[in-house]
Amino acid sequence: MPRAGLSTDRLVEAAAELADEAGFDGVTLSALARRFGVKDASLYSHVRNLQDLRTRLALLVGGEMIDRIAAAVAGLAGRDALVAFAGAYRQYALQYPGRYAATQIRVDRDLAADSPALRRTAEVTYGMLRAYGLDEPDLTDAVRLLRSTFHGYCALEAGGGFGAPRDVQRSWDKAVDALHMALTHWPRENEKAVVDAGGPEGD
Repeated sequence: MPRAGLSTDRLVEAAAELADEAGFDGVTLSALARRFGVKDASLYSHVRNLQDLRTRLALLVGGEMIDRIAAAVAGLAGRDALVAFAGAYRQYALQYPGRYAATQIRVDRDLAADSPALRRTAEVTYGMLRAYGLDEPDLTDAVRLLRSTFHGYCALEAGGGFGAPRDVQRSWDKAVDALHMALTHWPRENEKAVVDAGGPEGD
C-alpha cells in the first residue's frame, strides 16, 4: 500500500488484524511498517510511539467487544443478562485472542475518561450489576470478580489448560451460575458496616 494510504485509523485497524495473526506481542511499529511497505519513520506522523499505538488498539477493540456484549444483553436482566454478558465475553476472547489481549492492558486514566468505548463498557457492566441491587463500593468489587473469573477461564481455555474429561462448556455454565448466586447473595459493604457496629444504632 502506498504511503498516501496511511492514516491513524488505518494503522490501528491493521494493528488489530496483526494482533490476531501474530499475537498482541507481535504488534510492533516495524511489523506494521513492513505491512504497509514503508519505513518505520513514516508511522510517526500518525502515532507517537508503540505505546500510543497499542493504547489506540485497546480502545478500538474494547469498543468492538462491548458492542457485542451490549447487543447480547439488550432487554435482559438478572441471570439472563449475566449469562448473555458472559457468553459474549467468552466468544470474543476465544475468537479474537490477539485483539482480546489488547483489552487487558492498562489505559491511562485521562484517556479512559475520554473514551466512548470505555464509558460504554462501564455503563453496560454496571447497569447489569445494578439489577442485583448493588451500589458502590460493592459494584467495583463485583466488576473485579466477574472480570477475573471471565479472564482467567478464557485464558486457561485458550491455552488448553483444562485437561479433565468434563465438558468445558458445562463447567463454564456452572461458573456463571455460581457468579449469579454470589451476586444474588452479595455481602454488601453497608450491611457489613452495620453488623460491625453492633446494629443499626451501633449498640
